[in-house]
Amino acid sequence: MTDIIVRSSLLEPATQPLIEGLVSEYDGRYGAASRPGGARAEILRYPVALFSPPLGDFLLLQRDGETIAGGAFMSHDDETAELKRIWTHPALRRQGLARKIVVALEESAAELGYTRAYLSTGFRQPEAVALYVSLGYRPLFDTTVDPLYYRSLPFEKLIGAKAGKVGSTPIYPPATSFEEATARVTALKAGQEQKITARLAAYQASAA
Repeated sequence: MTDIIVRSSLLEPATQPLIEGLVSEYDGRYGAASRPGGARAEILRYPVALFSPPLGDFLLLQRDGETIAGGAFMSHDDETAELKRIWTHPALRRQGLARKIVVALEESAAELGYTRAYLSTGFRQPEAVALYVSLGYRPLFDTTVDPLYYRSLPFEKLIGAKAGKVGSTPIYPPATSFEEATARVTALKAGQEQKITARLAAYQASAA
């Protein structure tokens, strides 16, 4: 039994177990109608180029040629990389595989010069929250409040040249209702998407 981490992309056949696994898990936990197009549309929301060096990366953990875990990151700015698509095969959980992927992503991001890792997880994924806290991620939400009033739970961790230091991003206040939380997350993601895709366009223009 041999485990290796390989670089991949959303277009590679080896990534399909991750995509299908995430679709099944997200739609199962939140409902296929919880977002336009369901989980698949969200997973495929961003251009593939965002998850390739020097802006990002996409890593798979394979065991004897089979994809058993994976994850990616993309660039927000010169300092911040956002971790995305963290997944582990459901039959192989509680073996530290997600931890291996997150650490590998942090190392790759640090090698590309990023000093801050950012990520978010859903309000119905307490095991993901526990994983990120155990890895030193700082919650950017009030952990004493029902996570429903955030819907999306953000975290940060300083890496690379700033590893070991504590981030200073303010804690986000909770919404007053689930509907308000949904609207706030939708607006936040739209703003992030605009910023991220503009960064990709600027990079592609400079490289042309």
